[in-house]
Amino acid sequence: MIIGMDDTDSNEGMCTTYLTAVLINEIKELGNIKGMPHLIRLNPNIKYKTRGNAALALEIEPGPGNDKSIIDTATSLMNEMADLECENTNPGIIFLSSNDINIPGLKNEIEQFMYRAIRDVLTINDVDSLIKKYHLTHSRFKNGRGLIGALAACAAVVCGLPDHTYELIAYRLLDNFGLPRVIDRGSVFRADEKTYPGTWDTVDRTNNTVVCAPHSPDPILFGIRGDDINAIKQAFSIINSEPVGLTLLYISNQGTDLHLVDASVHDIYDERSYKVNGTVLDIPKTISGGHVFFTLNQTGCIECAAFEPTKGLRHIIRELIPGDVIRVCGGVNNGTLNIEKLEVVKLATHQKTINPICPSCGKRMKSAGKGQGFRCKDCGTNSDTVIKLPVKRNIKAGIYEVPPCARRHISKPLVRSSDPRAFPSR
Repeated sequence: MIIGMDDTDSNEGMCTTYLTAVLINEIKELGNIKGMPHLIRLNPNIKYKTRGNAALALEIEPGPGNDKSIIDTATSLMNEMADLECENTNPGIIFLSSNDINIPGLKNEIEQFMYRAIRDVLTINDVDSLIKKYHLTHSRFKNGRGLIGALAACAAVVCGLPDHTYELIAYRLLDNFGLPRVIDRGSVFRADEKTYPGTWDTVDRTNNTVVCAPHSPDPILFGIRGDDINAIKQAFSIINSEPVGLTLLYISNQGTDLHLVDASVHDIYDERSYKVNGTVLDIPKTISGGHVFFTLNQTGCIECAAFEPTKGLRHIIRELIPGDVIRVCGGVNNGTLNIEKLEVVKLATHQKTINPICPSCGKRMKSAGKGQGFRCKDCGTNSDTVIKLPVKRNIKAGIYEVPPCARRHISKPLVRSSDPRAFPSR
């Protein structure tokens, strides 16, 4: 049986990953938990998301006669723990049996559904049509919008992911919920130093910030992400903090760029994320607040932005000039692409013009007036020659990214890239 869950939290607290950890603890005596639970990040641009837009799924092989007990326990726990008082919290839970998985056509349809949930905008009707078509066991609370993420997470377990990473999450003791987190900052930086690049986004060294601990009032104490499970566990062991409650290791699509779609300017819509090639049309401008904007020209034009939280990436963007060939990655909202990653493919030649040297006396000539060339004041020699010199650019071709403190959960950090043109931000 696969259990998928989503939309139990709010900005005031709770977390669906925590519900998963508690549920596993509750039902582990009712069957055999198989593999790691899946933490699936959905479309990061959805307007009604709470924080990271994560859905969860776990797989269990029920003991004899325990199917109903597992379903009842999971449903009851969601009803008890979800923040149902929040207007925007609409939980959903789906149960896929082995019989469901073997229904012809189901696997293909839910895999397509998963990719749409990560890259597109779905409605409750989209998930309800599949639930009805395949008679899937489920429970909805309020409008049940969480069923979208629940089915997408189930699909990740059934169909697998083209790329994956891991996260080990430490949860707070119940008595500490809502209190300031106690984590030794120095130990977090030591953990990063010892385990990077097997772990990443634990800290942001450039901006001197701890990244792995949330600031919201949810049950998570901290989470260690990476590609190497042993490095993740080592980092976890180095960090000194308040007492830890439950811990759980997840497999995830975090850090994979699975949300990005190649597109032309004419195929771009709000609330989606894209990779777009083009040429810089104008000189980037900085507005109040430190946000940087420029226009990308392709078959049409789109405004691109690096907002203040992207920190050092803005310095790279300010060095762009018209004619630079680039590729931008990011989410689109209100017709503007918010940059997560930037590839400088080819730099335009930047030249400056200087007055020529007098061929007779060797002194620098002066302008003789608009459209009249140059004249040497000392010897009266005239010249129409203009000297153009290349200006050294302060950037070079390569791939740049936002710093860890500004990175979306699903965005792939360049430290995971084998491309020699990548400049990882740390």
